[in-house]
Parts: sequence; structure tokens; C-alpha cells
Amino acid sequence: MPASNPTLIRLRALRATLPRALALRRVVAGALLLAAAATALWHPAVEPASTPVLVAAKPLSAATALAPSDVRVVRAPPDLLPAGALTDPAEVSGRLLAGPAAEGEPITRVRLVGVENTALAVGPGAAAVPLRPADPTVSSLLRPGSRVDVVAAAEPGEPPGVVAENATVLTVRALAGGGPNAPPLLLLALPQRAAHDVAAASLRGEVTVTLR
Repeated sequence: MPASNPTLIRLRALRATLPRALALRRVVAGALLLAAAATALWHPAVEPASTPVLVAAKPLSAATALAPSDVRVVRAPPDLLPAGALTDPAEVSGRLLAGPAAEGEPITRVRLVGVENTALAVGPGAAAVPLRPADPTVSSLLRPGSRVDVVAAAEPGEPPGVVAENATVLTVRALAGGGPNAPPLLLLALPQRAAHDVAAASLRGEVTVTLR
């Protein structure tokens, strides 16, 4: 074949330039990789916004006196947090849980009973009622979480009967200035209707409780 054949000349030229083209492509690819790595370093991935929240570390029953080991801190999106959510285990230390809590359930302010509080939320359909037993020695046998029945006379002069059953003792509180023989004040959790009956009975006369 003549050396001046145009097709042959183009093939030879293509073969001569092919290694240079491949090398150039490798250089460009390497530059792109370096640019991507630099971009990742200068612009790290943004994590979704979250905030700490206190949740029950295990299933907890009503009237549990909380300790730091009963709760743990997790992170959650701010728009999913319930109102009054707590963030620090120190905020609940020694406080009473007004109602049962499942593991992982957020602990909020309205779920806690402080000894300074007599008005509180104890869960849907329930209420807290203060009660001062006629026999002060009964209160010494009670602790937060104790279960009691409330006994009182339906009317003055009538024999006593059970006014409410299976009440949960939220707290036993000695009243300041009440004297050494003054019966401590009990705070009981009951269904709302039963709590109303207990409050009415305490206005009519003496009431007491029996342990379950």
C-alpha cells in the first residue's frame, strides 16, 4: 500500500495521539475526584436538627419516686416534642410520677407530682384529692405508691362504709405548724367521680383509709 495513502496516515496519527488522550482523561478524572473531596471537607453533611428530651428508661408505675436511673436523655426533632418536655435528669430526681409511663415515653412537667403541689394532672379521667385521716398513725404506714380504700360515713350518725376503692397514695405530707399529733395530709389519685365523693365525705365528717 502506498505510504501516501490518506487513510493510513490518519490511522497512524490516531495511534500516536491515543496515549496522550487517555493520559489527559486520567488527569481530568483525578482532578474531579480531588475537587469532590475538597467540597466534602469544606461543606460537611448537615445533620437534621434535634434537641435533647428526657424519656422513661423502663416501664414505670404511678407514684414512682424517680431517680436518675429511671430516665435517660435521647434526641428528637423539635417539632415532635410534647409541651413541657424535660431535658435534665436532675429535674425529676425525687419527684413522683403521677401516672404510669411506658419505656421511651417522654417525661413532661405535668406528669410529675411535687410535694409542694396539690393541683396537678394525674392522667385522663383522673384527679388528685387531699385527705387528712382521722387516725394519724395510719399515715405512718403509707408511702407513695401505697394502695388504700377510703372509709367514711355516708351521713352523720350512719355507720362508715367504703367511699372509694384502690386509691393510689401520691404523697404523705406533714403540714407545717400542725402540731406533733396533727395527721399528715395524704394526696390520693382516683378517678374523677371517686375523687369528688372523697372530697364530699371529708367535708361531712371524719374519714380514714384502709391498706390493701
